[in-house]
Amino acid sequence: MQEFWFYIKLGLNHVLDLGAYDHILFLSALAIPFTFVNWKRVVVLATIFTVAHCTSLALSAYEVLTVDVGLIEFLIPITILLTAAFNFVYVKKEMKSVGMTLHILATTFFGLIHGFGFSNYFKLMMAEEDDKIVPLLGFATGIELSQVAIILVILTIAFLIQDVFRVKRTIFIAFASILVICITIPLLIATFPQ
Repeated sequence: MQEFWFYIKLGLNHVLDLGAYDHILFLSALAIPFTFVNWKRVVVLATIFTVAHCTSLALSAYEVLTVDVGLIEFLIPITILLTAAFNFVYVKKEMKSVGMTLHILATTFFGLIHGFGFSNYFKLMMAEEDDKIVPLLGFATGIELSQVAIILVILTIAFLIQDVFRVKRTIFIAFASILVICITIPLLIATFPQ
């Protein structure tokens, strides 16, 4: 149980690390168009992201697939940028008219990319482990808990801005998405392949 808790904490720290804020940015971009009314949709997307993220960790830990870290480090900010840009679909359409299929596929793909970004470090940590399932499950639990916490924060901010301060939903989505894009551009430049 102590080992499981260690990996839960590792998953929590992995996502909530302010020094490596790519997860926070991605989840913010993912949650921006949603409200407490449709919270289940964004939690489903976050869970899909967790499963995909841990799938790529498992593929790496079991040495089924490895990916060039430099390429992954560049693709991570692209996933954030694309997710924030996709939010403009919500600016043009009502929430109910935006299908989830594309969102689910993109979130799955982006989760795989983010997982490979952490896979080398995770693989080194698990090199001495005979049983890789318990660490993977613990890590996935930590990731999911931290993602739900971030989503709750974003939904609370959205509620305050839209319902308390009466800012139109479309303006909030557009402004918040542009903010995420602006924060992501330096990451994109810093990781651009040489």
